[in-house]
Amino acid sequence: MQLKHHQYFTYIITNLNKTVLYTGVTNNLPARIAEHYFNQGKQETFAGKYNCFYLLYFKSFQYIEDAIAWEKRIKGWNRKKKEELILTENPQWKFLNEGIMEWPPEKDFIKDRRNK
Repeated sequence: MQLKHHQYFTYIITNLNKTVLYTGVTNNLPARIAEHYFNQGKQETFAGKYNCFYLLYFKSFQYIEDAIAWEKRIKGWNRKKKEELILTENPQWKFLNEGIMEWPPEKDFIKDRRNK
């Protein structure tokens, strides 16, 4: 019997002008970023409303509980502290999307990634 290795991510995304920070958790970072990308302009989601889909920060975890705990901790911080966290891993505040996936994603990207 082979145990499946799980990987979870806590991430921070922003909009083009870097005025909004959104923190989330996922087990499939490329697919989740693509979802945010395809939701841009949709008023029913925070990230969609503010066009947040540019990845600034992510951290990998083996256990979902740890990823959720880190997400909750970050969400409790003020903007300055979130900026300091981003600076530790991404001092130039570069968009990291192209480093984790083909960018921009094709329309079938999410469907294709979910089936893997």
